[in-house]
Amino acid sequence: MSRLPRRHQARTGPRRSGSERRAPDWALSWRDERGALTLFVAILFPALLAFAGLVVDAGTKLDNYQRAASYAQEAARAGADQVDQSAAYAGATLVVDQPEAIAAARAYLSAVGVAGAVTAVGTDAIRVTVTITTPTKILSIVGIDTVTSASTATASLISGVTGPGT
Repeated sequence: MSRLPRRHQARTGPRRSGSERRAPDWALSWRDERGALTLFVAILFPALLAFAGLVVDAGTKLDNYQRAASYAQEAARAGADQVDQSAAYAGATLVVDQPEAIAAARAYLSAVGVAGAVTAVGTDAIRVTVTITTPTKILSIVGIDTVTSASTATASLISGVTGPGT
């Protein structure tokens, strides 16, 4: 054995060209991990897509609910405005003219282009239920094709001045 430093010792075995040199140990560890990022993305992508779908399409559902509530309230108010005029002029208590109230509420719903159910509640109120269904944007990929939101509103006819002490 020679006592020369390693860099001065003769090499044994075939000489490697520049492209055949052995990679340092730290580089070998990266080669062992080849494809791990692809696997990570393949597993994580569906979860991220589902989360994005929940965010976007749940926002659509909330917006639909808010619109349904607004339309139901407005239609109920339109119906409750239909007072039985003959009873009002006779000096009796004010009551809703139910056929006119239902027709007015349905006309409002038709004008805004939504589906709904209109019913009379007693003699002085009207109840409107509005349902809005829209297609999903992202969740249709996983089989959820529509989101539906419904809201109900009731408007009552109140006459006279009310306040403290009356």
